[in-house]
Amino acid sequence: MTDFILVRHGETVWHAENRYAGRTDVPLTDLGREQAATLATWATTAHLTGIWSSPLSRARLTAAPAAAACGLTPHVDERLYELDFGQGEGLTRDEMRTRFPERVAAFLADPVAHHLPDGEHPRHAAERAADCLADLARAHPEGRILVVAHSTLLRILLCHLLGIPLADYRRVFPRLHNGALTEIRHGHGRTALLSLNAPALAQTPALH
Repeated sequence: MTDFILVRHGETVWHAENRYAGRTDVPLTDLGREQAATLATWATTAHLTGIWSSPLSRARLTAAPAAAACGLTPHVDERLYELDFGQGEGLTRDEMRTRFPERVAAFLADPVAHHLPDGEHPRHAAERAADCLADLARAHPEGRILVVAHSTLLRILLCHLLGIPLADYRRVFPRLHNGALTEIRHGHGRTALLSLNAPALAQTPALH
């Protein structure tokens, strides 16, 4: 089994306005950079064996200080991209309600069957992220890997791996905090959730 520490990237400039950031490359705020530094402090005693991130800069720049602190080479995998929100990209919920109110209402009722117009199907995103973790687990058995990615992707990935209906990802996992730690033990088709939304500074990493 392989331990994965799943982390949502640091805060971005769109957080204050609560805009949907999928594939748009939105920069970190000063707080986001502080969250990356906090993650790096945690990483120095986390016994990590590898670090992977989404290609988007907000994820790469969150992972980079941890990699430097541990002397590890950060790796990028395109399967860790955030969900593409299509016509919702860059908009607030209120702006979406103005532009396509019926589609937003359907999305809120079932965000998988009625994902945002022209956006990526959440099932596809969950499968690509799960494929990434499966490859890493095979390549790093008994490893301890930090994965820095995105809120929606990680929530649907957790549902996929834990056998929770994807349509419930907003209810079961309403929020992943920026820079917080969610740890799973994964391999051989099985997944255990070890922690959820744990603050990085409060954690003492557990060994196998």
